[in-house]
Amino acid sequence: MSVVGSIFGGGVWGERELAGERSDRAVAIRWLNPGWLAVAAGAGLTLLGIAAIGTTHPHLAGRQAVYAAVALVAMLMAAGPDYRRLRRLAPLLSLLAVILLVFVLVPMVPESLVRPRNGARRWINLGVTDFQPSELAKVAFVLTAAAWARRDGGHRSVVGFGKTFLLTLVPVGLILAEPDLGTALLFVPTLLAILWCGGARKRHVIAVLAAAVLATPMAYPLLKPHQKARVDALIAQVQGDRRYEMDIGYQSARAMDLVGAGRVEGTGDRAALLIRHNHLPEAHNDMIFAVVACRWGLEGAGLLLLLLGVLVGAGLWVAAQCRDAYGRLLAVAITAMLATQALVNVAMTVGVAPITGMTLPLVSFGGSSLVVTWILIGLLVNIGLRRPRHLAPRRVLEFPTEPTTR
Repeated sequence: MSVVGSIFGGGVWGERELAGERSDRAVAIRWLNPGWLAVAAGAGLTLLGIAAIGTTHPHLAGRQAVYAAVALVAMLMAAGPDYRRLRRLAPLLSLLAVILLVFVLVPMVPESLVRPRNGARRWINLGVTDFQPSELAKVAFVLTAAAWARRDGGHRSVVGFGKTFLLTLVPVGLILAEPDLGTALLFVPTLLAILWCGGARKRHVIAVLAAAVLATPMAYPLLKPHQKARVDALIAQVQGDRRYEMDIGYQSARAMDLVGAGRVEGTGDRAALLIRHNHLPEAHNDMIFAVVACRWGLEGAGLLLLLLGVLVGAGLWVAAQCRDAYGRLLAVAITAMLATQALVNVAMTVGVAPITGMTLPLVSFGGSSLVVTWILIGLLVNIGLRRPRHLAPRRVLEFPTEPTTR
């Protein structure tokens, strides 16, 4: 514990943190809270996903329904214990996530445990299903980053702000090595949202954003050949150049064609035939939004986007009503991560972002992703259920517009 504690800042989160938690464990349970709105939106998205998966892969729809049942149990378990106590487990959960991320990258691990797919080592075979350590890393990250920002002051200085990013580079670097660019993209926007709401100096956050924008063109030479090709295909597509449509731009072109084919009311039962004849890759996974738009048209796509908007709005509502700084930052982190994932997936499906392998939360096929997303929703319910009887100290409850340096 001393090693983990030294990494995350003394003890578990510092003696003053734990003393404050012990002195204010009394909470009032609020059964009526916006967390249940997130559950309702999540249930709608899950059912819509099962129906969309059944359009092209009927045999996988039943498996997704089983995953959904397991996910709901996981959600209830995440909503049970007081979320403030989970802060103590964040370092150990982060350590476990890092160990598993390293495990999938070790070449000597037998293929019966870690079987590469399309050159990527992302999954651990559990027998009945596969498990992605990067999904566990998402839960560990939001718990850890919110706790780090909750601590009194470190991230408000330039040095502390930099340390926060260095900690983030550990899971991001390991996930990029798998490679899984899509999941890795979720961590930095989530971190910036936490820092912005957690009292970091706004000029520090803006400076990071500006540096990222300026550095993006310079990062192009560092990309792998297939990643460069996807960027080239996107640029050509925007310019009206169709030369990549039968090569690296094939998936994006087919997805856009099917989205357009749905028009307003959708193609109904003909969608399965259209998708099969267009040979859309990963129709049940990364490109599930194209399936929804093709089968149910603008109406179905609009409903999906509305449910995503309700989910994000409910997360922000939970954060706004929370009296505890850690709970508020945790709700912000969860909401930012889900919103970023949904935005990137929809953007790449309609051709305004390069293909990154990002799934659509709650809708795409996959047990690990579905269970973890429902765990995150369970944490939102957890935060919404519990209101401390006493307000947290002003210095950590409010998000200062111009925090003092230390």
